[in-house]
Amino acid sequence: MSANRGRAEPLGAGLAARLRRRARQGLHTAVHQGWEWIQRHGEITPHTPGRRRFAYLGEGAAIGFPVGTIYGEPWISIGDHTLVGTHVTISAGFVPGLDLGPDVIVRIGQSCSLGRGTHIVGHQSIEIGNDVFTGPNVYITDQNHTYGDLSMPIGRQWPENNPVVIGDGCWIGTGAIILPGTRLGRNVAVAGGAVVRGEFPDHAVVGGVPAKILRSHDPETGWQPPLRPTTAPLAPVEDLPLLAMDGMAGLQILSDRLREEDRARMAADVTPGDLHEEAG
Repeated sequence: MSANRGRAEPLGAGLAARLRRRARQGLHTAVHQGWEWIQRHGEITPHTPGRRRFAYLGEGAAIGFPVGTIYGEPWISIGDHTLVGTHVTISAGFVPGLDLGPDVIVRIGQSCSLGRGTHIVGHQSIEIGNDVFTGPNVYITDQNHTYGDLSMPIGRQWPENNPVVIGDGCWIGTGAIILPGTRLGRNVAVAGGAVVRGEFPDHAVVGGVPAKILRSHDPETGWQPPLRPTTAPLAPVEDLPLLAMDGMAGLQILSDRLREEDRARMAADVTPGDLHEEAG
């Protein structure tokens, strides 16, 4: 009797452990699937009630969920097919509920992509062009506190506004800070972590604290200083339409093609002589 009882107890304990493990796995799956459902249905799009609060929320645009701090929506315009990542703050004015006048304050163009955790804080005018991409945690503002009164804490001094303009096609790296008065031309690349203030021409690469021009393009002489030679070929023009395909299909085709080209290039770099030397 005691021997049978001893065998039954380990069997019962093992069964209980398996049941607990399966319960944890089921709970894990349910939590993640539930969170994906919440994220999908929590997005703000032109087909959800939240879009009515904005001055404009274009066709195909989406603001990821969970959102950051968003207020002053009547003075915020977001263009068609612009994607806003999760935890992104976009605000107009000091606090919600203010009357900021007749003009849009924060205007984001078409086909932009704003990285997770980006902050766009507008008080007078922030204009972001079309096809602008930001990395995560970029900060853009058109207002700073002044430092005119030495006897008063800086945070309590009256702020000053200076409009910000970011041209079409710019790329702003992770953690960059765009300060009031900044004007970026077309296709300007901003290095990650840069602190940017001032005017920068089209087709420039800027970086540093404070940011300065690291490289710029001259129509006659090309990039100055010249670009380093690269062995990796640029994507052919005929592949660019793949990036405009709906969903992930175009990106998948392009990724597969690049992977095949890499394999072919590596195979071509290994000659029979190389194999013989390695074997020897």
